Amino acid sequence: MTVFNSLGSNYTFRFALKALAPRFGHHHLKLREFLGAKYGGETILFHKGREAIELALQIIQKIANLPQGTGVAITGFTCLAVHQAVVKAGSIPFYLDIEERALNFSPEKLKATLETNPVIKVVIIQNTLGYPCAIEEISKICTEKGVLLIEDLAHSVGSVYLGGREAGTFGDFVILSFSQDKIIDSVSGGALIIRNPNYRIRAPYPLTDLGYGTQLVERFYPIFTWKIRKFYGLGFGKLIHLVLKKLHLLSEPVGKLDSQGLHLLPAWNCHLAKSQFNKLPIELAHRRRIAHIYKAGIHSSLLSPLLVGQIDYANNLRFPIFADNREDLIEYLRRQKIFASDIWYDAPVSPRKYLHLTNYQAGQCPTAENVSARILNLPTHINVREKGAERIAGLINKWLTSQKVEW
Repeated sequence: MTVFNSLGSNYTFRFALKALAPRFGHHHLKLREFLGAKYGGETILFHKGREAIELALQIIQKIANLPQGTGVAITGFTCLAVHQAVVKAGSIPFYLDIEERALNFSPEKLKATLETNPVIKVVIIQNTLGYPCAIEEISKICTEKGVLLIEDLAHSVGSVYLGGREAGTFGDFVILSFSQDKIIDSVSGGALIIRNPNYRIRAPYPLTDLGYGTQLVERFYPIFTWKIRKFYGLGFGKLIHLVLKKLHLLSEPVGKLDSQGLHLLPAWNCHLAKSQFNKLPIELAHRRRIAHIYKAGIHSSLLSPLLVGQIDYANNLRFPIFADNREDLIEYLRRQKIFASDIWYDAPVSPRKYLHLTNYQAGQCPTAENVSARILNLPTHINVREKGAERIAGLINKWLTSQKVEW
């Protein structure tokens, strides 16, 4: 059995065929109306979730008459795309360190940061890997300080906060991502829902049509990756992967667009995203079952009690474990045909190879630095079955017997 953490792992052969089929009709309108009703606001669809963040900040700057260089508080355990969106909007990212044994920043950390940095006017929370943050307290602090709250649901569509409300029901703005390996995965895509009526602008937004070349590469991504995974054990899949990468025919979630600006989400992406929302309850139930298998089967020294206690609230985008000798474990799993090397995240602003492009300074977020050196996220997607999850848990425990790994 070959198991991949990513590389189109959300896709079935049927999904791959749907991505290639021509789409006619009002798919863009249907998705926009669905999201507007679900999250309660004006909805705009984009090619990337980072474009939604960029436009949200631009709207805030314009309507609130904020100067260039306004501060935006983000988690110090995130991806380069968030940093890029903040910077492109003319704002400055402020990194908030995460809690010990958690993946999100605490209300106390937010309050202290806002009190010492009055330039911060926007807070972005992301519910990392779908595990809910303390949204009630965070929302209250933002209201008291007159700071706008953006819920970035790139990881957390379908997650529920501990108070019982679904993610996406607190923020002034909500951001969605439909990119590769997300809960809603239409190869690419994003959405901005403007919930705060004071920031809704009915005027048309300057969105550019996505180039046909980019669309073609993305439409073939599901069938290409399905073939890679299908034949990887026979050796053909690895060859296909190498050739497609060499020819730049595999779509990448973090890459340059064919032109600058904000891009309209094509109809075929809208159709795929809407169809996945229709199946979301089944998807969430499957991921929850897999997470519980990991929780029950993996030695407790590799687990975070706080996170495993949130399984029934989280969408369980992936299941995090923590190992001091992570690279050895990754290699051990690779030899068993379990490929888990794409780590979310390998640095406070990931990928590590691009960290120098950000304004992050070493030591700013020590807990995030520690976690990013030890976290390994196990797959929960639809192509991982119960027996497969049990096998993965057993292999990890077998590896652990030869190690001295503690939290």
